[in-house]
Amino acid sequence: MTHQVLARKWRPRDLGSLVGQDHVVRALSHARQTGRLHHAYRFTGTRGVGKTTIARILAKALNCEQGVSPRPCGQCAACAGIDAGRFVDCIELDAASNRGVDEMTQLLENAVYAPTAGRYKVYVIDEVHMLSTHAFNAMLKTLEEPPPHVVFVLATTDPQRVPVTVLSRCLQFNLRNMPAAAVAAHLATVLGAEGVGFDPGALERIGRAAAGSMRDALSLLDQAIAFGGGEVREPAVREMLGAVDTAWLVRIVDALAAGDGRGLVALADEMLGANAPFERTLADLASLLQRIALAQIGALGDTDDPETLRRLAATISAEDLQVWYQIAIHGARDLPLAPDAHAGFTMVLLRLFAFRPDDGARPAGRPGSPRRAAGGGTPADAPGAGAGPARVAAPGGVSGISGASGASGASECWPEGRGREPQDRSDQAQARSSAAGGEARNDRGPAGSGEPAAPAVVAAPPASFDGDWPALAARLQVGGFVQQFMQLSELVSADGFRLRVRVPIRPLAEVTTVRRVREALAAHFGAPVQLEVEIGQVGEATAAAAAGRERAQRQAQAEASIAGDPFVRTLIEQFGGSIVPGSVRPAGTPGDISGEDEE
Repeated sequence: MTHQVLARKWRPRDLGSLVGQDHVVRALSHARQTGRLHHAYRFTGTRGVGKTTIARILAKALNCEQGVSPRPCGQCAACAGIDAGRFVDCIELDAASNRGVDEMTQLLENAVYAPTAGRYKVYVIDEVHMLSTHAFNAMLKTLEEPPPHVVFVLATTDPQRVPVTVLSRCLQFNLRNMPAAAVAAHLATVLGAEGVGFDPGALERIGRAAAGSMRDALSLLDQAIAFGGGEVREPAVREMLGAVDTAWLVRIVDALAAGDGRGLVALADEMLGANAPFERTLADLASLLQRIALAQIGALGDTDDPETLRRLAATISAEDLQVWYQIAIHGARDLPLAPDAHAGFTMVLLRLFAFRPDDGARPAGRPGSPRRAAGGGTPADAPGAGAGPARVAAPGGVSGISGASGASGASECWPEGRGREPQDRSDQAQARSSAAGGEARNDRGPAGSGEPAAPAVVAAPPASFDGDWPALAARLQVGGFVQQFMQLSELVSADGFRLRVRVPIRPLAEVTTVRRVREALAAHFGAPVQLEVEIGQVGEATAAAAAGRERAQRQAQAEASIAGDPFVRTLIEQFGGSIVPGSVRPAGTPGDISGEDEE
């Protein structure tokens, strides 16, 4: 066989021809120039990034007949022998096959002898993490203080499995994954030297498919040349890799932006007829969304179709892009769980179509139940619905929601235990909703219903609010975020049942939390409540601060009571005892077993 694969033919022969490992090249070059040679090196990285290649270059730099330098000649007997794998003083050991203590003992016994043909004996141990624990222990002493003519080069893809006692004796270099652009540029150089025609887009696809490995990229390039009949063209590479035509992906994004659900289903059916790889389609769709997001911030590099990306970036919101990206990557992960790939892919497209950030906007024709208004009342976009709750703006980052209804007419409330007694569960639920959300009724009943209104009754007077926010928080029987809201918030102003409060953190000002707090307050007072929330620093007028002061006061009283107890004083005076700090707790606190209210 006279043909040599590109991965072997184009293996770098010196540090200057390495691609994507500039930090390693700079360190080794300076070490050779200044004569600061170390006796042990460790190279870490994924497959195909140059670990063994750098080890061989290092062996040539140490044994070149022209002298120790960062640029071996590549022509002398030592350089040629190392490149061919037959140089007697460059010993390459596969730790996966020679992992025992016996093989390591034999290697170390031979290390004491002087080199036969070169200046240094270079031991290249590949996949060193595969050595056994006893083998590692056997090499520790020699690795720390080897003979002056021995250099160890350890290569591994899993440094976590190498003992720290070994790592601490080596200079450690972490080799990086190759950027796709650097891989494509190197492949262009290789094809130019080989005289093979190519498309730049095809090399970019190979660079991305290689996932940072130059060896994988060169192997894929060999396959692409054979698949394309001596040329590397983008359609052939796309077919070879099982990639999806970008036109499909652009049509999917256009249909999502237009809110065309039927068009998405038709696209999925069309792709099924074209035998498209659905899992790869979702991965490529996520990649396209990422490039659109880069275009939105002006960070778009050299791509195959920048005009399309800029057009899509101008028509899609950044929030939609982020949601679509998450759905795409999770859909690709969950696709094997679907009944079949086509059904799973169709459902992912419909999920992309259905879910958007909760900004109240919905494209025309978007299916599903309309979004509920932030105040928890009638959906803002439902046919025949009245005006929804209005968003209230307040200085300092207000995120409040008004609970007043926009419908006309007098408001009537029937909280439980007051006024008219509800006749059934339906009326009872309606009464609760009216008391919590402040729904308005007029002489024609609920807006758009066309039914007569309920008989007029005299509503019970609502409870009043005395302005004591901590006391109100203590009386309100709530839990979860609503309880945290009441405990940590501070009342800013109160005008009847129009309340303005301040919370210390943004999560407490979320729309859902504010709505639930307003509903709880409305149920407590028996009247609609308008609640405005702002974010800022709170003072000492919170329920949590009041509870803390009460606990501190009770603790001080308990400690004073114990210290003044005659029996305790007698024990301290007669036996030289003392009260252990922190051991006194007020009655009724966790850990107290008295069950009494007295300390």
